[in-house]
Amino acid sequence: MNTLNSEAFVVLGQHILWSDMVGNLFGLAALALGWRRSLWTWPVQFLAGLILFGAFFGHLTGSAGKQAVVMVVALYGWWQWQRGKGQGGDGHIAVRFATWRERAVMAAAAAAGTVAVALLFTAYPTLSWDPWPDAYIFVGTVVAMYTQARGMVEFWIAWLLVDVVGVPLNFANGYAFSGFVYVIYGALVLWGLRDWWLRSRQTARPTLEGAPA
Repeated sequence: MNTLNSEAFVVLGQHILWSDMVGNLFGLAALALGWRRSLWTWPVQFLAGLILFGAFFGHLTGSAGKQAVVMVVALYGWWQWQRGKGQGGDGHIAVRFATWRERAVMAAAAAAGTVAVALLFTAYPTLSWDPWPDAYIFVGTVVAMYTQARGMVEFWIAWLLVDVVGVPLNFANGYAFSGFVYVIYGALVLWGLRDWWLRSRQTARPTLEGAPA
């Protein structure tokens, strides 16, 4: 990991690390594959998490811990999509909106998780330079990946909410390439949200008896 943690180049005074660049490029590819509902989104996300874990480990322990959780959730997502592939009628998973009960549970879990992780980061300052925003991104990422694993359209909304904090936090912590990638994430998320939204309407539309499939 020493080579990956070395400097790749400098842009506008920002020092870009190889690990930061490569890990986030894999993350970007994973998001694009998620948009296409490809099963390969999960191994790519796992690899991105592994590389970024190496980038953060040793000096941003909280961020490294987030990547470890990302890898675990990626394994869960792979398992879920393996079980659900073909349900969309085109060889891929079916997508849907979460129920109001599911939304309430996720919102409560996200709020409680953010407070708990932020308090942990505050109690142990070496885990994070910015306890509250880092905790927000940590928990928001897990919620986003969980909803993606369940095929919920809210996955994209959760990513948008993570981006709002993720962009300035990455720039502030010197991870410029992560910040730039989060901006691109925002554009991909809007396109992905539209695509999954339309697909969820097709899935929910009842098929009339005798109508062609």
